[in-house]
Amino acid sequence: MSSTASVGGDDRLRLFLGLRLPEPALDEVEAWQRAQLERMRVVPRAHLHVTLAFLGHRPAGDLPGVLEALREAAGAVEGELRLTPVRYRETRSVAMLVCEDEGGRAGLLAADLQERLERLGVYRREARPWLPHLTVIRFRERPRGHREGATPPLPELGEVAPSDAAVFISRLRRDGAQYLVYEAVTLGG
Repeated sequence: MSSTASVGGDDRLRLFLGLRLPEPALDEVEAWQRAQLERMRVVPRAHLHVTLAFLGHRPAGDLPGVLEALREAAGAVEGELRLTPVRYRETRSVAMLVCEDEGGRAGLLAADLQERLERLGVYRREARPWLPHLTVIRFRERPRGHREGATPPLPELGEVAPSDAAVFISRLRRDGAQYLVYEAVTLGG
């Protein structure tokens, strides 16, 4: 989906903003998922991203302001964002690759974007600090005894420079969510 797609101003859309990964990084994560996470409900390639802010259901009329906030925050990024997976972590509902944020630049982008979205009245920051991560598995129910403290080796990604940031529309379906890129913006001036 692009910004030229039509959505009515009264429609409610499930929105989030995130960093997209370059194709070689997606190739590596996808190969790692096949090798390490077999028989698990892996996150599809098209859904792999680093979330900057989850807005939930919003009126479609909020899209122009949300997109402008993303453009402004992404345009203010100085230097290249670099994320490196440093550990595997599971919660009750997901497994993720937690990333080190070299120089804290991705964190600065997330904070700037979240502040802009709060001023628009479309977002409320979470109490916990932003954590740069890539969700790789979704659990309906976390399997009992899953991996029993053992974690898979990390993918051999090294540093990853996100390719851009995007506004995503998430459509919930019986077979899982479908993520559509509404519009992507370049990082940096």
